[in-house]
Amino acid sequence: MERFVMDAGTAIEKEPLVAEDPKGAFEEVKQDNKEKINKVKVKRSELKWDISEFGPIVPLGTDVLKDKKMYVFFKRLFDVVLSLFALIVLFPFLLLVALLIFLDDPKGSPIFIQTRVGRNGKLFRLIKFRSMVVNAEELLEDLKKRGISIKDPDDPTYKMKDDPRITRMGRFIRKTSIDELPQLINIIAGDMSIVGPRPPLPSEVAQYNEFSKQRLLVNQGLTCYWQTTKDRDYVPFDEWMKMDVRYVFNCNFWLDCKLIFKTFKVVLTANGN
Repeated sequence: MERFVMDAGTAIEKEPLVAEDPKGAFEEVKQDNKEKINKVKVKRSELKWDISEFGPIVPLGTDVLKDKKMYVFFKRLFDVVLSLFALIVLFPFLLLVALLIFLDDPKGSPIFIQTRVGRNGKLFRLIKFRSMVVNAEELLEDLKKRGISIKDPDDPTYKMKDDPRITRMGRFIRKTSIDELPQLINIIAGDMSIVGPRPPLPSEVAQYNEFSKQRLLVNQGLTCYWQTTKDRDYVPFDEWMKMDVRYVFNCNFWLDCKLIFKTFKVVLTANGN
């Protein structure tokens, strides 16, 4: 079993720090950011960590699908065939998206590569369309100096509402989940599956408890329960983990088909974030 690496590896091009903020974007999001943290914490305070329905904790490295060999075979076949078909059909569209990202912010590549944690803690390089400015890490330091937090200490996966580092095109591709489409390549490579818990950052996994680590018992996926939830950014972290663990121990072909169908609905209605 692979050992967890606790520091996130991120491929980000270095650019000079933006010196001015003519639209006051940083200040505009400060209050909204606080309101979102409070809203999520209210929901979390109403949620009890009741995991009795799941039974005993299953350690990483356990083959939870050993009795579902037929499902595993057809799931992998389905992943490869559908991903290849989608890449071929969507290739002109993907090129257009890449071009629009470049025109919106020509300082960097339209593609963003980031280290994520896969099945049983194995690290892999996730591919997605870039949705932030290329100097996002430098701007993060500026945000901190302005007293704007992009993290919630109670939620390792928390994302700031209206993060000013996100480009105009980035907001659109995030809301429609189009930024995730390049991960079809990860699926063909075997690092991911079409359906499965979303692959976390190593820094997020470092904050998991033993229950949450169970979401890593299967291949991480392009879509999942959480991905198909309306306003998913407001789903409390604990509930998200329970969704994923529930999938791990109940996954089957028909559930996968249902989640894929719901994903199309979310993309077409832009109800994700």
